[in-house]
Amino acid sequence: MLRANKGAAVQKPDSHNPDVTLITQTSPMATPTHGGRAKCLQRLVRLNLPVPRTVSLSFDMVHRIASGDMPDMDALVSAFPDGALLCVRPSSEDPDWGGPGAILNIGMNDDRYAEMSKTHGPEAAGELYLRFVQSFAIHVARLDPDMFEDLEDCSAEGLAIALRTYEDEAEEPFPQSPAEQLTQVLRSMARAWEGTSARLLRQAKGAPLDAGLGLVVQEMALGLGQGECGSGVLQLVNSTSGQPQVTGRYLSQSQGREALLQNTESLYLVRDPRGPSLEEAEPEIFAKLKAHAELMRKRLRAEMQIEFTLVGGEVHILDGVRVQRSARAAVRIAVRLATDNIISRQEAVMRIEPRAISELLHRQVAPDAPRDVIGVGIAASPGAATGRIVFSAAEAQASHARNEPCILVRRETSPEDIRGMHAAAGVLTERGGMTSHAAVIGRGLGTPCVVGAARIKLDQQRNTITSQSGKKFRAGDIITLDGTLGQILAGAPDTVEASLDDAFQTLMAWADDERDISIRANADTPADAATARNFAAQGIGLCRTEHMFFEADRITPMREMIFADTPEDRQAALAVLLPMQRADFSELFRIMEGLPVVIRLFDPPLHEFLPTDRAGVRDLAEALNLPVSDVTRRVEAMGEYNPMLGLRGVRLGITLPEIYDMQARAIFEATLDTSAEGDPVVPEIMLPLVSAKREVELVRGRIDAVAAAVRAERGKDFTYRLGVMVETPRACLRAGDIVPHSHFLSFGTNDLTQMTYGLSRDDAGRFMSDYVQQGVFSEDPFHVLDIEGVGELLAIGAERARMVQRDVTLSICGEHGGNPASIAFCRAVGMDYVSCSPFRVPVARLAAAQLAIADKIG
Repeated sequence: MLRANKGAAVQKPDSHNPDVTLITQTSPMATPTHGGRAKCLQRLVRLNLPVPRTVSLSFDMVHRIASGDMPDMDALVSAFPDGALLCVRPSSEDPDWGGPGAILNIGMNDDRYAEMSKTHGPEAAGELYLRFVQSFAIHVARLDPDMFEDLEDCSAEGLAIALRTYEDEAEEPFPQSPAEQLTQVLRSMARAWEGTSARLLRQAKGAPLDAGLGLVVQEMALGLGQGECGSGVLQLVNSTSGQPQVTGRYLSQSQGREALLQNTESLYLVRDPRGPSLEEAEPEIFAKLKAHAELMRKRLRAEMQIEFTLVGGEVHILDGVRVQRSARAAVRIAVRLATDNIISRQEAVMRIEPRAISELLHRQVAPDAPRDVIGVGIAASPGAATGRIVFSAAEAQASHARNEPCILVRRETSPEDIRGMHAAAGVLTERGGMTSHAAVIGRGLGTPCVVGAARIKLDQQRNTITSQSGKKFRAGDIITLDGTLGQILAGAPDTVEASLDDAFQTLMAWADDERDISIRANADTPADAATARNFAAQGIGLCRTEHMFFEADRITPMREMIFADTPEDRQAALAVLLPMQRADFSELFRIMEGLPVVIRLFDPPLHEFLPTDRAGVRDLAEALNLPVSDVTRRVEAMGEYNPMLGLRGVRLGITLPEIYDMQARAIFEATLDTSAEGDPVVPEIMLPLVSAKREVELVRGRIDAVAAAVRAERGKDFTYRLGVMVETPRACLRAGDIVPHSHFLSFGTNDLTQMTYGLSRDDAGRFMSDYVQQGVFSEDPFHVLDIEGVGELLAIGAERARMVQRDVTLSICGEHGGNPASIAFCRAVGMDYVSCSPFRVPVARLAAAQLAIADKIG
């Protein structure tokens, strides 16, 4: 480090000092220690591009500057030619983390102004000096911007006014020493980076708490003066589409990025019918700039945006940054770089964030659209949806029938809201978490959903919601849900449509070539299955059959079955449902022809199918020809204190076996029907909420009996696989006992997390954000698999199952199946596949591929 040392000769920065280093081809610097901008400038120097002389300050040096420990500033200034003006730019490890703005024209003072008035003319010199005074006053001295922003007179008199204003506001003269100016700039930028608000902003963008900042001090190529002078930016792709297209602007007699400002007389770069271009005005300069950009693309192996300055017709490259891009553009850019043999296909796959794929599958709020945020919740299902507020499933269906998009607002959704959720453009709930009913169904449907918006007050009596600021919204008012960020917006901001183009398909094909774990989809309906097939799922890992019973023509016989007093009466009601179930399964098998389909038998407590309001009770009483009082009494009697731990899952199959008998028959008959039309079907039947091997023995005995009966009736043979949904801690611990009676075990991580933590997955959203913020949990365990607790149970279950039955198929089918971090754990413990919502299948495919590639390359 350079320090002032009395009696010692002034040391200049050199290419061997790691803290204050002159950027040369061999300087000791790296992105983790000096930042991406500094490292990029070094790479441009290595390409022999015309980069002005630059000195880089390391993260460690900038941290010390923030503490008041300055390097030798006279030595630093003397690293540049006498009289050179300087600029300082931030250099963080990741450009997306931001940083303080650049400060230009450091070194401008009274003497330099007088000299430049002779060489560049008074107007150019005055403009440079005024710009620096304004920038220094606002961003370094932190003076009132209103006092400086409107100063426009760059004559000698105008400058005198600006300098006097500075002295009055700062209570000291404007600094004239270049070393003092640079000292204050460096200290200001270093302290700004380490301020509390800056740290919070960085953390919101994914930066670590201790993220460092480097600074680069560069000699100015002024862009003002005699001959062709100016500045601009250039890139070779469209930032939105990723298509090849020279874009950017150039402005004569300008600095920095002024060419991009609105209301400027900047030129287009290439010939354009809308106005004059640099290509027409200066074809040789344009050709040189384009050649520089193409060289950077090839040698830096990325699409770059270059910031350039012309001084007397000479090109200077001031900076190179990675082109800002939409998710759609990022995919196309990566694919083009690979097809042009600049990067490998593996690297193309690694360059795309899995979560960015979600943005391609759903409509999104436009990046530049104004946002009037009226509330926030948990981002449960990605995408943007705009519509009129409705407060019931019936209203959502009516709105859909009128072709009016709507947002269904509920305190929390239940299975009887399914039809309304199908009809709505988006779903907003006051309660719930990542695995609540609304979240799971929303992801399955691909419907934008925000849950757990606890700070929005829902008044069900008056059908209003009140925003955090107190503004009321009523039925019919238009709002927008951003399910990607978890925001509720007033009105209808501009949106960007989903786009699955050829580049997306190419990238996903490359990903599939690399991954070593299968990806299936959770699909409950034919529409879900078709979506899963379109997204190249390798089968259905979970079909929740209970959602099939909420259709209008099924709910009544289902309720009749629930109210039946004898097995014979239950069988009579179920006989009405049998052909409907058979048709459901037949359609699923046809859509997924040649791929496995796991069908989970009936799981939820029966009370979920009973009406909860007076009108519903009356309708049921009429359908059953019973008094309302009898129906009311029976409904109340079926209530449970904790229904999610009560009579549900395999417990229903044992106490009310007629339900599973009917479902098994429907599956087997559908198997024979569809096998006759195409590839043989081998259904996979899964028992939910198992905790003991005897449960499996009992239910398997009945299912085998049904299979034998169907074979005898049809005179045809078939095979099926029986498995267990492992979602209780005991089932994990006793997996070795259970597995001899099963062909596969599928870990249901939603319920397993709920039971392991003792948390209600529907209610945890009320406090989960506080828990995460205060470090109780590092992540919401319903969103990212808890490796230490739930993960240990999974690992124990997998190990004990494989010890007894080595070839047993293992998987997870909870919502964690679509999370990249959770997929990594599943690969580590030897799962054969993960299953997730259809719209998360591409995300899981890409994440699995990246994990496999990372293992290959170490």
